Amino acid sequence: MNFASDNVHAAHPAVIEALVRANSGAAKSYGADHVTDQARAAIRELLEAPDAEVRFVATGTAANALVCAQLSPPYGRIYCHDDAHIQTSECGAPEFFSHGAKLVTLPGQGGKLTPDVLSRAIAEGAEEGLNGGMNAMVSITNATEWGTVYTPDQVAALAHVAHGAGLPLHMDGARFSNAAAHLGCSPADLTWRAGVDALCFGGTKNGAMGAEAVVFFDPDRAAGFDYRRKQAGHVFSKNRFLAAQMLALATDGLWRDLAGQANAKAALLGQAVQAGGGRLLQPVQSNGVFAAIPVEAHRRAQAAGAYYYPWPDPSVEGPDLVSIRLVCAWDTPDDQIRAMSEILAG
Repeated sequence: MNFASDNVHAAHPAVIEALVRANSGAAKSYGADHVTDQARAAIRELLEAPDAEVRFVATGTAANALVCAQLSPPYGRIYCHDDAHIQTSECGAPEFFSHGAKLVTLPGQGGKLTPDVLSRAIAEGAEEGLNGGMNAMVSITNATEWGTVYTPDQVAALAHVAHGAGLPLHMDGARFSNAAAHLGCSPADLTWRAGVDALCFGGTKNGAMGAEAVVFFDPDRAAGFDYRRKQAGHVFSKNRFLAAQMLALATDGLWRDLAGQANAKAALLGQAVQAGGGRLLQPVQSNGVFAAIPVEAHRRAQAAGAYYYPWPDPSVEGPDLVSIRLVCAWDTPDDQIRAMSEILAG
């Protein structure tokens, strides 16, 4: 039973089939092929953004880091949550590729920034002047690192603060599909209509073998990005194989269907946590369950071979509870969901 992450499971058969179809004959290199053209068009249609610039990279870290470097100068201040992936889990890649931009982290319940906290931080940053660097951009994650989801109105409120200070808003969407599936809203409503300037649209955690789409809703913000991507080693000579994966996910709503499946599996585990006397550290709004479970349940799970990560939370105290993170993928086996649910429910 593996609940460590959604990227430990398989690529969806439709993705594999798309790769097989792309693996036929010769095609132009470096993204000049017809598969890449089709994938760009599909992402634009999905986002209702016909003028958006769409590029493909292989990893979420590359997507985030290159967007941060594109939107922030080396002397820039990038505002993000304390637990943002760009802060905790990308080995300094945003700082490296931006050649020195400073991540300014801010607190927020459930992994989410609030307009008041962001507004104060931006104002304080502006007052620091030359020594503190220049305010450059804001980055949010949806779904967040705590599995919670920003609504379109919440995104719009943060965009209002950012844009009011002249800063672009980036969305790390490694689990964007899970957020949109939970909300049941249009991807456009959750992104550019709410004020998002750049989106990293994740595929790897949602059925791709390894592919992400970088989307700039204003083409002017993408000026020079291809050179930046090339310098970073993410212009693939056989780009059709990256694009084919995202094309498959963007076809017939597969991206939303897979995310909905993962979300539903997580919801069952969340119910089992509560049935077994544990408590949810955050509401289950995507495909992750963040919970404090009785130590006996933890021991039973470990004895049964369940694999998941501890997830420290200062609100969990004492030897009787263990705080953990469980993540479901589109194809986490139903029998494993049932087995883990029985363990958690006691």
